[in-house]
Amino acid sequence: MIHERSDYMHIQDNTGKIGNDEPVFLLRAKDELAPVVLQYWVDRLRLREGNTIAAKAVQKHIDLMKKWQKENGCKTPDTPADTVSV
Repeated sequence: MIHERSDYMHIQDNTGKIGNDEPVFLLRAKDELAPVVLQYWVDRLRLREGNTIAAKAVQKHIDLMKKWQKENGCKTPDTPADTVSV
């Protein structure tokens, strides 16, 4: 899998479901925009009458992220220039 940041390349897919050439993007709870981005994804999925199980699971994750942010703080996203892999 191809991460947008080279310092995330150690994150692995042990089941082999993600191809080596497939780009992926990681959102962390530390990123203040992560819950908003995920909420947009859920909203679009629901509008398209997509997988309701996936929508519910991601909504639960959004709630966990918001809770984590309240307890730990968050910040605007950053990507140090020396970690860009693309």
